[in-house]
Amino acid sequence: MPETPQPQPHDPRSRGLRTKLRALLREVSKFGTVGAISFAIDLFIFNVLLQTGVETLLAKTISTVFATTVAFTGNRFWTWRHRTHDNMARQYTMFFVLNAIGLGIGLACLAISHYGLGQIWPELRTPLADNISGQFVGTAVGTLFRFWSYRRFVFRDTSPPDQGGSGQQSGRPTTNVATPSPVRDSA
Repeated sequence: MPETPQPQPHDPRSRGLRTKLRALLREVSKFGTVGAISFAIDLFIFNVLLQTGVETLLAKTISTVFATTVAFTGNRFWTWRHRTHDNMARQYTMFFVLNAIGLGIGLACLAISHYGLGQIWPELRTPLADNISGQFVGTAVGTLFRFWSYRRFVFRDTSPPDQGGSGQQSGRPTTNVATPSPVRDSA
């Protein structure tokens, strides 16, 4: 049974992989910076609203909407500015839909802590506990979902596949792709 050849240091495949990893690291760094700014805005507005007596889940929803607007702008015009931006209304709508799912993740963490576990342990109904569950735990889990979904569905990469950087084939075997049928595939 033949062994799969391992990429050598000067192999175009390993160079392409390093290039892709560096690009992904740049995206993660920019996404993190935009996220940190948005997080600070979210945290500030959430706590101001809590201090003014706004209900916990409503305060989190309002603060998230403001932070999301900042995040969309930063991600569209900085993090993924190199990606296709052919329909801003579609991107904006999709961004907010996916962010609503991320908000749901954060609200679920907050609701479980504040209303669920808070019935058993009253300490979990304090502003500090709300900040930990909603702002830190909920935001962390929601952020993982957001990065994946924004990259996959909102700021899609529609550029042609890299050919190894030197005009050579990428090392992937070519496949014949059948012409799609005019009948819509339901799968």
